[in-house]
Amino acid sequence: MDQTGKVRFMMLPRHLQSSRADSGDYWPGFVDALATLLLVIVFLLVIFTAGQFALSQALTGRDEQLAELNARLFTLAEELNLARGRNEELSLRVSNLTEENEALNERNLGLTRQIETLQADLAATRIRLDEETALTEQSLAAIAQLNNQMALLRDELTRLNTVLNAAEAREAELEAEVVNLGRRLNAALASEAARLARYRSEFFGRLVEVLGERSGVRVVGDRFVFETDVLFASGSAELSAQGRASLTPIAAAIIQLTNEIPDDLDWVLRVDGHTDRVPVGPSAGFESNWALSTARSLSVINYFEDRGAPSRRLLAAGFGEHYPLIEGRTAEAYARNRRIELKLTAR
Repeated sequence: MDQTGKVRFMMLPRHLQSSRADSGDYWPGFVDALATLLLVIVFLLVIFTAGQFALSQALTGRDEQLAELNARLFTLAEELNLARGRNEELSLRVSNLTEENEALNERNLGLTRQIETLQADLAATRIRLDEETALTEQSLAAIAQLNNQMALLRDELTRLNTVLNAAEAREAELEAEVVNLGRRLNAALASEAARLARYRSEFFGRLVEVLGERSGVRVVGDRFVFETDVLFASGSAELSAQGRASLTPIAAAIIQLTNEIPDDLDWVLRVDGHTDRVPVGPSAGFESNWALSTARSLSVINYFEDRGAPSRRLLAAGFGEHYPLIEGRTAEAYARNRRIELKLTAR
């Protein structure tokens, strides 16, 4: 192809050039595809950046809400403490006013009796004076003295009645204030119980997730129950290797729970020991099922302490053969009743 033919070829449209070209030049198509791919990647990067920004804004708002909730919880705790102190002070004042009221009633009764006695004396004196033909100066003085005494007693009685009425009105106001404070205190305690119930639910949910479907472990109401055959040998209060392995994740959950629950919420994890109704044998080294159940509860708590759980959040209790889960004398009932229960409760 001469030079003039080459120029004419270059001036033709691309699709005509492609049809005229014998070499099969595909480079422009690759360039177009690469440009489209770059546009898609840039679009995806823009969407990812916008999503990251929206997620950071949502997390920032959540942190601010948590800080505000913690401040409100601290304020409620202070108001609760002030209400308790005010309640005690008002109860003491009500008690003092009640004692003063009783003293005033006794004094009022005494004055009333004195007035009745004086009135009787005055009536008797008047009868005697009427019977006499002439009143002497001594009799007139006695009558005047009695009249003065009666007037003074009436004034004192009026004053005491006024004081008594004021005390009764104040006592009614204080009783109403005590009732109001009691309602507020009950509402605050109900709020504390609701908060503790939420943490109890999370704690038990975490234990169920950690322990899975292990046999001899179940949730009964608000308690987490281990059959003691999983933890102890028969008649023993020493944890078995299997028992320590089962309690290890629970100790870790207790430590995590201690870090999550606010300090103003006073709680304990109560470890209750239970046995079956079969009396413990003398060879086991325990005087009764009470002693065995308590010793097993203490063994669990000691193991939790060894794993780092705080001692002030643990409470041991032994119930012996009392409070069985299943009535009966079968082997299955005995196995179900031999248990260790964990209960998250207020102190």
